Amino acid sequence: MSAVEFPEHNVGPKWKGKRIGYFRETAGYKRYREAYREGFEQLPPPVESVDVPTGFGTVRAYRFGSGGGTPLVLLPGRQAATPLWASNLPGLLAIRPVITLDLLGEPGASVQSKVLETEADQAEWLAEALRALEPRPVHILGVSIGGWSAVNLAVHHPDRVASLTVLDPPFVFGGVGLKMVVVSLGSVLPGMPDRWRNKLLSWISGGIETPEGTAEGKLIASGMKDFAAYLPMTKKPTGEQLSAVKAPLLAIFAGRSIIHKATRVAARGRKLLPQARIEVWPEASHAISGEFPDRIAAELATFLAEVDPSR
Repeated sequence: MSAVEFPEHNVGPKWKGKRIGYFRETAGYKRYREAYREGFEQLPPPVESVDVPTGFGTVRAYRFGSGGGTPLVLLPGRQAATPLWASNLPGLLAIRPVITLDLLGEPGASVQSKVLETEADQAEWLAEALRALEPRPVHILGVSIGGWSAVNLAVHHPDRVASLTVLDPPFVFGGVGLKMVVVSLGSVLPGMPDRWRNKLLSWISGGIETPEGTAEGKLIASGMKDFAAYLPMTKKPTGEQLSAVKAPLLAIFAGRSIIHKATRVAARGRKLLPQARIEVWPEASHAISGEFPDRIAAELATFLAEVDPSR
């Protein structure tokens, strides 16, 4: 069992209108905190927990595993945080040391203190955090919006990135479909009945009947209900920006994703980055990280052995 401490967070209506992420009320914050702790207990014990100061707030980071290899940094999806990686960490730790981050401006143990105006701001806080944690470029694995965050970092701060692995990321090689727009808007309405929010969560997760019955589902459901995020509109990098990315890239898209047409965005990615390794897994949903942890670890082990054989 791993104990986890929470920093002083932005909680309550006094934060409304300040355009900074906050928990709407104390009861919701406590609900989220308990879901986070429940999920965290399913992780291997971290060797370090640290709150990294940046110009936009403090970023919660955890180190798992040991060894001298270049670490793998994990970036979760929207309304998620480090406990999302429970099924993935055992396999990934067999490859190399891991650092997980809770995204700034999202529910988690990171605490935003300054408004994020642009995608450059979103890359800046991440670059600052990584610079404090590791002097060298790191390998990054991001799922969903975490994948977009990884690519956005490579666009604005390529010196921080040794390689990129992205799992069904939106707004990288294409936009998102109408279904996802509806889900995104509906899932964060504070007055939405829990049963409807749970149905939306099930839809995103590929049809799991009771996603809120899992630790990860409880965490995401509480994040949707209890946290108010104020992030800039997510923008797709231009073709010129993507073509300029030099870091080795492994992109895996989910054939059953409601985010986008996987084959379409994968085809566009291959045109823009012909040197990248871009795959479509037909049987995967947008919840790909939890559906295929062993396969992802195996793919990543092969990919990293090719781009970083020093490990």
